[in-house]
Amino acid sequence: MATTGMGIIGVVGGTGNLGAALARRWAKAGHRVLIGSRDAERALEAAQRLSQELDIEVGGSDNLSVAKQAELIVMAVPFASQEEALDQIATVVQGKVLVDTTVPLVPPKVMRVQLPEEGSAALRTQRRLGDGVRVVSAFHNVAAHKLTTDAEVDCDVLVFGDDKEARSTVVALANDAGLRGLHAGALGNSAAAEAMTSILIFMNRHYRVDGAGIRITGTLDLGEGS
Repeated sequence: MATTGMGIIGVVGGTGNLGAALARRWAKAGHRVLIGSRDAERALEAAQRLSQELDIEVGGSDNLSVAKQAELIVMAVPFASQEEALDQIATVVQGKVLVDTTVPLVPPKVMRVQLPEEGSAALRTQRRLGDGVRVVSAFHNVAAHKLTTDAEVDCDVLVFGDDKEARSTVVALANDAGLRGLHAGALGNSAAAEAMTSILIFMNRHYRVDGAGIRITGTLDLGEGS
């Protein structure tokens, strides 16, 4: 059951692996979802396929249109496309929550941590969009191909942001996607999860694991606001 009061979720880069998988899970949970792409026709086709599969209305258009219509925007584009996508939607996301899933992977050495000069991809997003956008960073360490199915994914989602209310919203979104969202502190802390992705890619290859993830051990107090 979807968390109430979330509004329209617009997934920028929603035809990519992670964006498409999250869009599907949120639509199935009852959220109103818009799929965005640089190619509006491609986004519309993806939305129509998802609508038919789930028998739920899902919209699709170009990234700018989707970001303009949505109350909450999820940025799910490759690191190489991050700045271009941010500049494209910057004028229509002011005052909104933007969830940045970007991981700074720099091919061909994706198993080596290579954080940008700003300290993290999330901090680069905040700097580029300005203080008028409530940037939250999440969904770095979950395998997209596992999210495309209805199977349970045994993975925690570490959620970072300087605005606690916005962070709580994204924790709830992670839960709605069938994961466990956890508060992980300030936006700057996102550097740890972004870096961990390269480590997990290495471990997947070294230990022949199909999409290793992160799980926080111990008994957590997951009461309201936690």
